[in-house]
Amino acid sequence: MIKYDRFWVTMKERGISQYDLYEHYEITRSLLDRLRKNKNIEIFTIDRLCSILHCNIEDIVEHIPDPGENTENTDELEKKSTSPENNKNSL
Repeated sequence: MIKYDRFWVTMKERGISQYDLYEHYEITRSLLDRLRKNKNIEIFTIDRLCSILHCNIEDIVEHIPDPGENTENTDELEKKSTSPENNKNSL
């Protein structure tokens, strides 16, 4: 699950209000509602929010594994992607 709780914290730390986002950056109320409800938003939008807030993506977005999500497969994929055999053709 993707959560945007960090977005609200980062906004507060930067001293940017929802009103500022509406008036100065043309961020819509519907987008803020989607963030509030942890709904899908485009990566382009996240990039734009990072630019507005002068922050990194992890200051806005957090991945929370779903209960019962199989993390064993994820661990295996990470091991394979970082193994020296898979990095032979890397520059």
